[in-house]
Amino acid sequence: MTTTDTVHGRLALARTNLSPAQAAATLLSVAALGFTLLLLGEPTAHEAMHNFRHAAGIVCH
Repeated sequence: MTTTDTVHGRLALARTNLSPAQAAATLLSVAALGFTLLLLGEPTAHEAMHNFRHAAGIVCH
């Protein structure tokens, strides 16, 4: 097992390989995905998406 197989090692590797713009874009993407998943976890939003999928002809279950 090498040091890059740990979370700390992977973060250190990312720091050396990613530019600040790439790191910022990655963090913003993860934050946006987390916010979207949190928002769509609300029952009202979930039902709206479910009804939209059925209206679009997508089989959900």
